[in-house]
Amino acid sequence: MTLQHTPLEGRTALVTGGGRGLGKALCEALGAGGARVIIADVRADLAEQAALALTDKGYQTMHCAVDVGDEQQVADCLDAGRERFGAIDILINNAGVDYTLPLDELEVAQWDHVMATNLRGPFLFCKRVLEQMRPLGSGHIINITSTAAKRAWPNASVYHASKWGLLGFSHALHAELRPLGIKVTAVIAGGMRTPFLLDRFPDIDLATLQEPATVAAAVVQVLQMPPDSVVPEITVLPMGETSWP
Repeated sequence: MTLQHTPLEGRTALVTGGGRGLGKALCEALGAGGARVIIADVRADLAEQAALALTDKGYQTMHCAVDVGDEQQVADCLDAGRERFGAIDILINNAGVDYTLPLDELEVAQWDHVMATNLRGPFLFCKRVLEQMRPLGSGHIINITSTAAKRAWPNASVYHASKWGLLGFSHALHAELRPLGIKVTAVIAGGMRTPFLLDRFPDIDLATLQEPATVAAAVVQVLQMPPDSVVPEITVLPMGETSWP
């Protein structure tokens, strides 16, 4: 009897914000693809629930509670992942927060929170995971950005600033890490049916949104590119996207 090969078999992936929404969908898609999955989330309860769900399906997984803006917690999570599964060769920076407020109502602490999560967090994870990827001469970093990295609308200044920054950071790393054999991809995701949007905008038209599993499937496809090719940027939009031409 021949065992069926899965496309990400033998690879270890870490997903930030993996406890719900797109992060959870990414973890499920990676697990189904054969990867060992490390679920990182600031909410320990959600990370644990997501890990148990994957374990019940027979996937190899672990979880860690981590504030992505905290340097020591990031280091501890990456070290724990390497100890359990070996070197991490897929990193998906997905964790994100936002405050939908006009500038005069936006508190400094809120600005700092968004920047710490959406931009400092990816920097910390990329910097530390490089220690594991460099000796391999390979690896793939996926940064989940947004249409907010390309367009702008009112009452989202800090979110736009963080996502435009993350897109620039991604392209800079794409240029910097290619000689090391490490791929970097920015995923520009349009609106999804996730708590990130639905909790803040309960009256949003669901027909204008896409399922997070669709974006997760696109990410898995990018991860399966041949070693001699890389996709530096990909955009995945719902057909009813209204903030995009």
